[in-house]
This record gives sequence, C-alpha cells and structure tokens, in this order.
Amino acid sequence: MAHAAQVQRMSRLMFKTLRDDPADAEVLSHKLLVRAGFVRRTAAGVWSWLPLGKKVLANIERIVREEMDAIGGQEVLLPALLPKEPYEATGRWEEYGAELFRLKDRRGGDYLLGPTHEEIFTQLVKDQCTSYKDLPVILYQIQTKYRDEARPRAGILRGREFQMKDSYSFDTADEGLAESYALHRAAYQRIFERLGLDYRICAAIAGAMGGSKSEEFLAPAAAGEDVFADCPSCDFAANTEAITYELKPVDAAGVPALEEIPTPDTPTIETLAAHLDVPASATLKNLLVKVNGEIVAVGVPGDREVDMGKVEAHFAPAVVELVTAEDFVGRDDLVRGYVGPQGLEKVTYLADPRVAPGTAWITGANEEGLHAKNVVAGRDFEVDAYVDVVVVQEGDPCPNCGTGLKLDRAIEIGHIFQLGRKYADAFQLDVLGQNGKPVRVTMGSYGIGVSRAVAALAEQHADDKGLCWPREVAPADVHVVAAGKAKQTELALDVADQLGAAGLRVLVDDRPGVSPGVKFTDAELIGVPTIVVAGRRAGEGVVEVKDRRTGEREELTVAEAVARLSA
Repeated sequence: MAHAAQVQRMSRLMFKTLRDDPADAEVLSHKLLVRAGFVRRTAAGVWSWLPLGKKVLANIERIVREEMDAIGGQEVLLPALLPKEPYEATGRWEEYGAELFRLKDRRGGDYLLGPTHEEIFTQLVKDQCTSYKDLPVILYQIQTKYRDEARPRAGILRGREFQMKDSYSFDTADEGLAESYALHRAAYQRIFERLGLDYRICAAIAGAMGGSKSEEFLAPAAAGEDVFADCPSCDFAANTEAITYELKPVDAAGVPALEEIPTPDTPTIETLAAHLDVPASATLKNLLVKVNGEIVAVGVPGDREVDMGKVEAHFAPAVVELVTAEDFVGRDDLVRGYVGPQGLEKVTYLADPRVAPGTAWITGANEEGLHAKNVVAGRDFEVDAYVDVVVVQEGDPCPNCGTGLKLDRAIEIGHIFQLGRKYADAFQLDVLGQNGKPVRVTMGSYGIGVSRAVAALAEQHADDKGLCWPREVAPADVHVVAAGKAKQTELALDVADQLGAAGLRVLVDDRPGVSPGVKFTDAELIGVPTIVVAGRRAGEGVVEVKDRRTGEREELTVAEAVARLSA
C-alpha cells in the first residue's frame, strides 16, 4: 500500500524516552532532545541522530533545499576530507588554529576535516566556469562540518561535528554580488519563517571569513552564546561585537595641565576610584595584551570591560593573548597596576572611541603608587588606532537614534557574507569578460546551521511537558495514542491508516504493555502538533483530538477527525 510509509507504529520504532534530564545537560534543548529520544551522545560534541530526530533534521533540510532551489541554487556535495594545500593558499590552515581537525594519510600527506568550504568551491568554479556567460552561479551543499571546539557544550548547539548548509555565489561584478546577497537574505527569511523560528537579522563582523558586508540571523533564546542589541525605537539590531560608535572629539581648552598625585596601594580601578572618591568612569583603564608576542595597550573608560572578541577581530588573523607577570620583567616602562598612555614607549596604543581627543582622565603615571589626573587624549598622549573594544551594556545609546539599547541572548542560525575577491585572488579565479579580457570573480558565502536549527527550535518551542514542534518540521503531523485495551488499539490503528491514506505523516502509539499514563506523557514530550487519543469512547467510534500547543481538546467521530485533520 502506497500510504504505509506515512504511518510509523511505535511498537516497531527504535525509541526510548527518559524520565530524568541527562546529568551533563545545561540547556533546555539538550535535556528535551535526549529525553524525547531524538539524539544520543556518542562522544564530546559528537551526536547520533535517532529515527525521530532524523525526521526533524530531514524536514529542515527539505525546507532549506526548496528555498535554495527557488533562488536558482544548484546543489552539489563536496568531500569533508580535504587536502591541506588550498587552505594553505588562503592562510586558513594556520588561521583556524586548534579548531581545525588535522590528519595525515599513510603516505604522510596533510589533510583536514572541512570546517567550511570557500577554498574548495572556488577551485571547483575555476575548473568549471571559464566565461562571463557561465556566471552568475549559486552553488550549495548540505554537509557535515568539523570544528574541534575547545568546550563542546549544550548538546547539539555547540558540537564538533554538525550539519550545515553552505552556499556560495560567483559574480563578475559587485552589483551582481549585491543581488546574490539580497536573494540569499530573502531566502533565509522565508526559510526561518517556514521553520517557525523567531529570529532577528543583525549586523555582524566577518571575522576569519573576511569580506565586507556581513549579517547574522539570530534566534533569541536563553541558551544562546551570542549577545545582540535591539533598539526599541528604530530597526537597529546588531551582534554586540559589531556595534561601532562615532569618534566625537571634545574641546579640552579649559583642562589644567597634567598633574601627578600619590595613590599608594591602588593597582585596580576599584581601589583608585575609592581612594580619590571619584566614579570609575573618570578613570582610564589600560589593558595590556600581546599580539603575535608584541605588547599592545588597550584604553577604555574605567567603568567598562574590554571585549576581547572585538580586540581579536581587529587584529585577526594575529594571535591575541593577555600579558602575564613575566612580560613585565625587564620592562621599566611598564609598571603593573600603574600603566598610563602618556610616555609609553615601544607600545602600540589602541583606544575605544569613548577615549576621544580632548577627553580628560585619571590614569596610571607609570610609577608605583602614582597616578596622574587631567591626562588629555591628543594633548598628553596619542592614540594609534580607535576601535570599539568595550563590552556593550544594556542602555548604551543606539548608534542610529540614541535610544537605550536592549540586550538579549540568541543562537546564531545563519550568517551571510559578501566575501568579495579574497578567495578569488588566492586562486586567481578569473573568467573571460565580454571584452575578451580576464575578469576577477567576486564571491558571497552563506551558511545555515541545519542541526543547530533543531536545537534552536527546541529552545523556542517547548513547555513544562516537553517539545512543541511547528508543523512543518515535526517528526509527524499527528500522534495517535491507543489508551491500551484491544478495542482502543484497533481503533487507533484504523484512524492512523485513514490519516496516512489522506497523506498525513502519522506516529501511532500501539505499544503493548505500556500504561496509558506513560503513553500520554511520551506524546507530550515528543511534541507532535496534534494528538489523537483512542480512549474511553473508542467503542462508540469517538476519539479525542488535542492541540499540543494550546491544550485545547475536542471529541469527534473518526470520520469527523479524519476529515478535520486531512483538511
């Protein structure tokens, strides 16, 4: 029978629910996906997908494919085991650092497990496309990626092996790239709306990917590792790492000359502010870091923290580390706890725009037990580069309209980049132009975390009983529960077959020897959108239809239930 595949009998399903949360589970999605029998841990950051989980994953893949195909994307599948040379050509063999899984074959050749595929797609297009007539082209794949996370956590949210859709656009001109980017942006909006995810589009930094314009699609959730800022008054939204403020110099004409003041035992901002009875915001904090081994000072107002992610992004791909006690040995110009930018020698000085020219500060005097006041930026010290490096706080002004920003945690579910010619330059990706001369191709890169979307959905669509999947991604359309007696099981199987014949995907709980209470609890935990119970009125041909999300119940005859649900 053609419809048989639509009906999954739980008596034949490899499936086991757990009553208790896994001991190592920190976040809701981790707890529920394991308890409901969707995934199982194989190793740290490595997960096996069980039949119900694989159905959800496949539904997400289907939606992604449909929307990618709709914008003219062509699906390919590239290897995950990749040679070292292409990644050496772009510098990412080193840039990725410890995150890259590196391995050798039996002949000593170097390989990696692909974290992302810009290099390989660029080479593929170089091989296949030779003329402007071959472009534009959008290629995509849904494939397993590998990153050796230092701390895999939160179940499938931060794994070392994960499913990702990555696509790449190739155009002959910047206008074409902008168009390909806009196509992807709109496709992503349709994908996440169909998935049933609440999301925000946020300005982002490109990081190791390179390129110019970059936006993230973030799903607000308590378990999120990203923090984004949302303006309540305008449409501004950005990952906090991407927020930048204008440099606004002030007039320092009335500020007295720099004056050194004794401040014994005040090596921290807190002790200094207390000693002088001034707010921390009046002081200048100078954090010392090492960039590829060279010491760099970073200046921010004393009441703010330095966002190391922003510092690292500024210096990428260089390695940034905090200084240690050993770094002060033999450096008379660096006095721990009393560093000031005035008179710093052989040290690059980076400052946040809040340390604008003309602003006056209390800061270290580069001598033990001594600070200086009336230290003016641009008069008493020079800033080598201004970079937004502070941790954004709730209430900071919106860069667009000045309203206080709201901060929220979120899960990154998608990221789109206008890469430009970084990778095309590395591989001399040219095509013959209309005038017969070579044209350098420009690229975009676009990712969606497919397996991560499962976790994001579980975070956003759950209640105290379990999961509540949106219909398009649920492992089934209807979950039919036989309360237990033979007559009830017979009716449940009949209803399931009729629904299956009508084209619905049906999960039917016909497990013998399992109590009705356990079956009902499992149905709530699994989270199929509609639950149909063959219970006390089964003998009359009446079933209960329940909406998993709202809890609304209605008693209907089998014919009514099948007609209602099929519609």
